[in-house]
Amino acid sequence: MTQNAYPTLLKRIFLFPVLCLLCYTQTHAQGPDEDQLGAWYMYFFNTSFGESDWGLQGDFQYRDWRGLGDREQLLLRSGVTYTPKDLGVKFTLGYGNISSGAYGTDSDALVIEHRVYQEALLSNTILKRLLVTHRFRYEQRWVEDQDFRTRYRYNLFVNIPFNANELVKNTYYFAFYNELFINGERQIGDGRSVGYFDRNRTYLGLGYVLKPNLRFQLGWMQQTTTNWQKGQLQISAHHSF
Repeated sequence: MTQNAYPTLLKRIFLFPVLCLLCYTQTHAQGPDEDQLGAWYMYFFNTSFGESDWGLQGDFQYRDWRGLGDREQLLLRSGVTYTPKDLGVKFTLGYGNISSGAYGTDSDALVIEHRVYQEALLSNTILKRLLVTHRFRYEQRWVEDQDFRTRYRYNLFVNIPFNANELVKNTYYFAFYNELFINGERQIGDGRSVGYFDRNRTYLGLGYVLKPNLRFQLGWMQQTTTNWQKGQLQISAHHSF
């Protein structure tokens, strides 16, 4: 090795760990703080058109990476429902508009998604107090700067009243759900790809029925994706009219 080669070699040896550190810092700066509790504020509604089998349902959600001041998502969703008599299932055809922000304080950098979904909701009661609901949802997604995508979702809800057999006025209850998300396609455009597993959500909470058509819940949800895992506080209102 010549004498002139030593300075070049030393520069490479010095720059390599510096570049690795910069890459590590940049990568982790782009992801959410997994130890920081986020918050979701949610309003769910449903109504029927008189005595008919048709109705509307939907939800409005504001999701924040740290509680307030760092938007994760603003989700606006509604759909037309059809509940055939004596079948025990509710079908929904709906649309959602979602604006998502990256972790950090730059709320102007939003990704817009338009979403159409079809849903089937089945409910039953086990052992008089175990109120179980299964939700199957299929989504068609138009995400900004991505190819057309689809996604499959299954959610298991369980509510257990403490002081009644049903969710009637002045009832306190335990609430649980677990939802699995599976991507329909892996390629999303420009050489980018995702896994078939998209995410999983597990929720534990407590609820109170203020009156027959209005109840509230407070709980904690852990969301797990392929890249990160984060806890979220959830505050929700559930309204029928």
